[in-house]
Amino acid sequence: MQSIVDGSTRIFAILGDPIGQAKSPAEVTASLRARSRNAILVPFHVTSNDFDEVVRALKAIRNLDGIVITVPHKFTAFQHCEQATERASFLRAVNVMRRSRSGAWEGDMCDGQGFVDAILQKGGVLAGKRAFLLGAGGAGTAIGYALLEAGVAELSIQDIDQTRQSELAGKLRHRFGDRVAEVGPTPDEFDIIANATPTGMENLQDSPVDPDRLRPTMIVGDVVTATGETALMRAARSVGCVCSTGHDMYRALRETMVDFLLSSD
Repeated sequence: MQSIVDGSTRIFAILGDPIGQAKSPAEVTASLRARSRNAILVPFHVTSNDFDEVVRALKAIRNLDGIVITVPHKFTAFQHCEQATERASFLRAVNVMRRSRSGAWEGDMCDGQGFVDAILQKGGVLAGKRAFLLGAGGAGTAIGYALLEAGVAELSIQDIDQTRQSELAGKLRHRFGDRVAEVGPTPDEFDIIANATPTGMENLQDSPVDPDRLRPTMIVGDVVTATGETALMRAARSVGCVCSTGHDMYRALRETMVDFLLSSD
C-alpha cells in the first residue's frame, strides 16, 4: 500500500466546524490507499463565515479532486455545486463533492443511505414501519428522505428548532405526501427511533428520548460517533432492540463516499 505523500498525490479535503472529532481523514485515506490510489483526505477547520471563501480557493487547486462536507456546512455547500444527484437536489444539501472530467463540481448527499444501509446490515426491516426522527439538520434531512425512500409507512419529525422542523416536514410532504408528520405521539408508539441530533456526543449519559420508553421490537439508530456507548444505545441493547450506532452508519457510508469521490462523468 502506498504510504508516501509526494508531488503526484491527489488531494481530498474535509471541511467542518469543529473538525477535531472527525475520523474520516485516516479512514477515507486508508480506503483510498486500499484501492491503490495515491491520495489523501486532509482535514480543515472552517467556520461558517469563512466557508464560501475557502471552497472557492480549494476549487482552484488543480490536484484537489473532491471535498467531504461535515457539520455545519452541508446546506451551504450545495450552493457551490454546478451539478447534483437527484437526492441532493431535492434536499438542497451535500456531504460530498467531486470535480468531474468536465471541470464542473457535482455533489451528493449520502448520509441517509449510510444510516439506512447500517440498519439493513443489522437485519432491521424498515418497510411498513413507523419512524420517529429526532433532528432536522443536515443529517436528519438526509435520513428522513432515505427512510421514506426505504418504505417506512410514516415518518414523524421532531427538532428543537420549530422552523427547521416545519421546513423539513413540508419539503418531504411535497414528495411523500401524508406519510410525513410533525412531532407525533410519544416515542414508544413507533417502530423506529432515528437520532439525528448530537445528543450523547458531549455527555454519554444524555439521551434524546426517555430510555425507559424503548421496547424490544424497536429499531434504534444513532448518528453519534462518541467514544464509548451512549445512554440511548446502552438502553436499546439492554431491552433487545436492533441497534445501529453512529460508527455503524459511518462504516456503511464511508465506501459510498469514496465510490462517489473516485467516479466522474
